[in-house]
Amino acid sequence: MVDKELLTVRSLTVTFKSESGVVNAVNGVNLSVRRGEIAALVGESGSGKTVTALAVMRLLPRATAAIKSGEVWFDGRDLLRLDEGHIRAIRGREIAMVFQEPMTSLNPVMTIGVQLTESLKRHLGLSSRAATERAAELLTMVGLSDARRRLSDYPHRLSGGMRQRVMVAIAMACEPKLILADEPTTALDVTIQAQVLELITSLARRLGVAVVLITHNLGIVARYADRVHVMYAGRVVESAAAKPLYSQPMHPYTLGLLRSVPRLDRVRREVLVGIEGNPPDMLSLPSGCAFAPRCSYATEHCGAEVPPVFNVGSAHESACFEWERVQADLRGGQTENHGNVPDTIAANQ
Repeated sequence: MVDKELLTVRSLTVTFKSESGVVNAVNGVNLSVRRGEIAALVGESGSGKTVTALAVMRLLPRATAAIKSGEVWFDGRDLLRLDEGHIRAIRGREIAMVFQEPMTSLNPVMTIGVQLTESLKRHLGLSSRAATERAAELLTMVGLSDARRRLSDYPHRLSGGMRQRVMVAIAMACEPKLILADEPTTALDVTIQAQVLELITSLARRLGVAVVLITHNLGIVARYADRVHVMYAGRVVESAAAKPLYSQPMHPYTLGLLRSVPRLDRVRREVLVGIEGNPPDMLSLPSGCAFAPRCSYATEHCGAEVPPVFNVGSAHESACFEWERVQADLRGGQTENHGNVPDTIAANQ
């Protein structure tokens, strides 16, 4: 099912105007997503994950945001060069987005049915009757009972989990090629989180839809993602298939994230190791590696020059001058040996 690349982002740079100056939100992001693949975009809050997704969708606020450079190739087209008419035809039809908080994404004064049928009429040209039938089918597909009655409900009458299921139904309505899921379970309790994620990923695999799962939760990534892109300070610092990245992280930031996650195969009294320091000020990034001030592997070279992306294994990339030291320490047992980390972390969910 996983075939050639569907989405390729090259050297994407996005800035925002603010009262304090220019915020460097995304700094040369490079990533790719293959057809039918579930890719994860991971990082701390403020690392540029959501801004990257909004840039792909061309939904950045025009008054404050600017795409300074880069290319976003989707199915053979550079989305950044398309006019507004063409990009509107792609949004919802070929690329859909599941936003973080459904209560603020759904229109509170429109029924679920109206919001579901809108894209079906616009993109697929369905009649009102056919769109209503399809909308009921979609609600049933995402696990809502009494789907036809739900079409006349307003968002406030649904629970958080039900609203998020409606968002998934809207995203899936026109059978897109790519879904961007931006922290789709943040406002939900743990049980409902698992249900929504299972729903998104199972539907995606069944329908052959590619998914970019934006999250800071490494347990989610371990359980669902095929490939992982780790972001820090607006840049992708490590990319690899999920299992190699968890068992052999090649960037100190990725290693730090993994060491800060609770493990079921460790003693309960074991203290988690956090990443010291704070993320950099995006108004004034350091001249070298943005992670250097927090990194135990940092050298003088790291503080003077931004590291390029190194090929450190089979389809495994790391933007770190000291990746060989990280690798050597892992092999020598001087840092955490993560072993079968995907299973042990995912078991916490």
